[in-house]
Amino acid sequence: MKVLSICHCSTASSSLPEFIIFFIMFYVHKLESARFAVVGPGHPVTAIAGGDIMLPCRLLPSMSVENMEVRWFQHEFTSFVHLYRHGEEEFGQQMAKYRDRTKLSKADITDGIVDLKIIEVRPSDEGQYRCFVGDGDFHDEAVLELKVAAVGSAPRISVAGHQDGGIRVVCQSAGWYPQPQVLWRDSKGQPLSALTETKAEEEGGFFKIKNSIVITENTKKNLSCSLRNTHVDQEKESITFSISDSFFPRTSPWMVVWSVTLVILLVSIGLTLFLFKLRGKLHTELEQRRSFSDAANVTLDPATAQRDLVLSEDGKRVSRAETQQLLPDNPEKFDSGHCVLGREGFTSGRHRWEVVVEDGVHWAVGVARKSGRGKGAISPEEGIWAVGRWGDQFQALTDPVTPLTLSQAPSRIRVCLDCDGGQVTFTDAGTEASIFTFPPGSLSGIRPWLWVGSGSQLSLSP
Repeated sequence: MKVLSICHCSTASSSLPEFIIFFIMFYVHKLESARFAVVGPGHPVTAIAGGDIMLPCRLLPSMSVENMEVRWFQHEFTSFVHLYRHGEEEFGQQMAKYRDRTKLSKADITDGIVDLKIIEVRPSDEGQYRCFVGDGDFHDEAVLELKVAAVGSAPRISVAGHQDGGIRVVCQSAGWYPQPQVLWRDSKGQPLSALTETKAEEEGGFFKIKNSIVITENTKKNLSCSLRNTHVDQEKESITFSISDSFFPRTSPWMVVWSVTLVILLVSIGLTLFLFKLRGKLHTELEQRRSFSDAANVTLDPATAQRDLVLSEDGKRVSRAETQQLLPDNPEKFDSGHCVLGREGFTSGRHRWEVVVEDGVHWAVGVARKSGRGKGAISPEEGIWAVGRWGDQFQALTDPVTPLTLSQAPSRIRVCLDCDGGQVTFTDAGTEASIFTFPPGSLSGIRPWLWVGSGSQLSLSP
């Protein structure tokens, strides 16, 4: 057996305590230098397209960031979403698509809260954001993810013809983001998956879906189509569609031709009846509009205008200011949302007025209760009934929003308010085409309401 001798080196033994002391001093220095941590939500934040969203971010422990640098960015540090440093906001290198669309809550920075508000959220805003806070040589950052969602129109089902010994049925819908899940179900709610095919096209950042399924004689004849937005877990479903056995081929291909021809004939008859009914409805609506009292002389109330808005002296025109104005505080003033109310209030009767879009593609027109301050989503539940335009998208501001398909962009919108009937109707005053009618509800203490987007200008006309 060999005995191993161990050499006790005095140099090594004397340096070991010094190494431990160095490590402890380094660790303590590290703790002292880590003066704060930047904390995000820890989960994805979901926003509805066309609305506003707040991206949360704060310092722990709470401390003022008035003399620090706060930088929100996505991929490149220098090309930022929003920047605050030296006690003020800077916009020189701000990404172009966020111009006039971001705000930092300055009232909260003394508490270490650096939440970022993004206005009029778009599908292109979706992605990863970094909240960076720096103080001298020390800095920290939090990473969070923004998801954007839009729920499109209710799906429509139609017969496309004969295919592979069966009938090809098509489901179509538009205005979705992201691309929705498509599911066919039978009358008992069970899923169908035979020979399905999906085609998706983007229109202004939103998806238009066309999904087809081939129904054979041996499969279920009663079916429906539903589309689901996975970001907000919302679904829209078509009405149940039935296919008769006579539509399927038996012994001769001429039966198929006859069946498809019969379907086309029935659809044509149904379309004709629908057009006659629609014509009668439009005639009735036109007569109702004529029954409204003389046009109301509406003016805007500067006491309710948000600080970013500029009103003309006669109270007939409103536009966005380049910078926020220093205006006296008023309990009726909107503190967000770029909104303003009319001076006139209505409690009964029928009234109408028109709003002219002089410039811009971001605006909304409607009515609001006197008590409405617009602090939540713009919807009847919040005391606001309105329609609007966001780029190429037209929407009725229900909850959730209802996409509108208009043949052309209206430049003059007529607002018809029936306080007694509890109904608000919007019409294109240039073409007399109906834009949208809200379901009847309780309307009392109502005033005209306008929302003005970046670069837009609206004016009132009797």
